[in-house]
Amino acid sequence: MARRRRRYSGGPFGDSVSDLMADGGTTYRVLAERTGLSAGYLNHLVHGNRPVPSNEVIGVLAKALGVDADYFLEYRVRAITEKLEASPELADRLYKRYG
Repeated sequence: MARRRRRYSGGPFGDSVSDLMADGGTTYRVLAERTGLSAGYLNHLVHGNRPVPSNEVIGVLAKALGVDADYFLEYRVRAITEKLEASPELADRLYKRYG
């Protein structure tokens, strides 16, 4: 029986990509063909030798791996950060509660 994938990843970006690749039996070469990114770059992302890519690149990877971009924790954190930067009063309330 196939294991059920969580809606969101809680782990680091590279580990999440690696897990999705393993689940789908996807190699770096195949993922490179699907995304237009180099296999070497993908390897660096998985092993943490490159920073987490832009949300645009995360979207391309997510599509190729069969998940939504918000599967990745880093994508979700960026979305929340953007909302907080646009709403200082919300940032203040959260800080008072959790800071």
